[in-house]
Amino acid sequence: MNSRSKCCHVFVGIAGGLLLSALPVAATAADAVGSAPQRTFWSSLALQEQHAPDAWTRLRQGLRLSHETDNPRVAKWLEWYREHPRHVERVAAQAKPWLRWVTLQLESHHLPSEIALLPFIESGYDPTATNPGGAAGLWQFMPGTGDAMGLSRTAWYDGRHDVVAATKAAMDYIRQQADRWYDGDLLLGLAAYNAGAGTVNAARNAAANRGDPIDYWHLRLPAETMAYIPRLLALSEVIAKPEQYGVVLPSIPDKTQFAQVATDGPLTLSLAANLAGVDPQTLRKLNPGFKRASTRPRDDATILLPVAAKQRFLANLATLPATERTVLNRYVVRKGDTLSAIAARFGASVGEIRRENGIHGSKIRIGQTLAVPATAQAQNAQ
Repeated sequence: MNSRSKCCHVFVGIAGGLLLSALPVAATAADAVGSAPQRTFWSSLALQEQHAPDAWTRLRQGLRLSHETDNPRVAKWLEWYREHPRHVERVAAQAKPWLRWVTLQLESHHLPSEIALLPFIESGYDPTATNPGGAAGLWQFMPGTGDAMGLSRTAWYDGRHDVVAATKAAMDYIRQQADRWYDGDLLLGLAAYNAGAGTVNAARNAAANRGDPIDYWHLRLPAETMAYIPRLLALSEVIAKPEQYGVVLPSIPDKTQFAQVATDGPLTLSLAANLAGVDPQTLRKLNPGFKRASTRPRDDATILLPVAAKQRFLANLATLPATERTVLNRYVVRKGDTLSAIAARFGASVGEIRRENGIHGSKIRIGQTLAVPATAQAQNAQ
């Protein structure tokens, strides 16, 4: 599929062609939802004190790259966006929970805010996005690259889908590529983010042997990477001047959308939602890194909540009896099992099991894996 039709139907990102042997492992970034590494990271939210009129204005204030609108490769994508304004609007709506926060992280990392638009291209700003080639999350990290950048993957959690952890890793990765290989040249760093430093470096060597300049615009790279930078720069120009391209961007206030809160131990998302007074689907969307509709099974577990729900959650959590705290178990259905028998075994209700697994009746099958809530007391008795 050519890059033009690819943009029409899919979002493809390959943050994974990295020469892993050349990268130092980011040991402290491994658990960006943990407590200690977050203190510095989340302190960047102090940037909120001076508000812009809206999140789009904040983003535009940080645009620093030349958009090269006269370059034919960029002009091609400008025309594509002009012909497909609904595409931009649809992805912009998907970006609403995250765009302002990502922009803040770029400010704190002293990176241009054009990079906040990379997830438009990588994933359609969908943190649950996966690619058949193995890339996952908002920033489409491949497993090996995610591992190298400290994004842990367990039976409970995948850091590539965690917007907080993966954004931190993406900022570090892009800066690392640009500084390590290209003297800070961000276009080459972004090309390496897409194709891998080995591919970009080989293309630079080939260009030098031809007697050509070795900047991004003179390299012969894979087709996707040849389009990657022009596509980003064109999109940045469209976001800078949406009226000129017939695009109507959704309103995104320049205000905090979510807060990270310690749960003092594991909780199911359904119980956390009840404590916070929000819809369980809201918490699932804010916490896509969790794989079992539960926080991680750790005493220092944390969760993202809508900022307006934080105080209610903390107040209710403080009065939650230990016997009512639920954890989520993985249970494989055996011959003779029924929902009522499984519920009794774990101290859950049939309704809770149905809700956690999207079951509407009572039918289950042998070998089916269920997420089963259990009270702490029942869990300890297992």
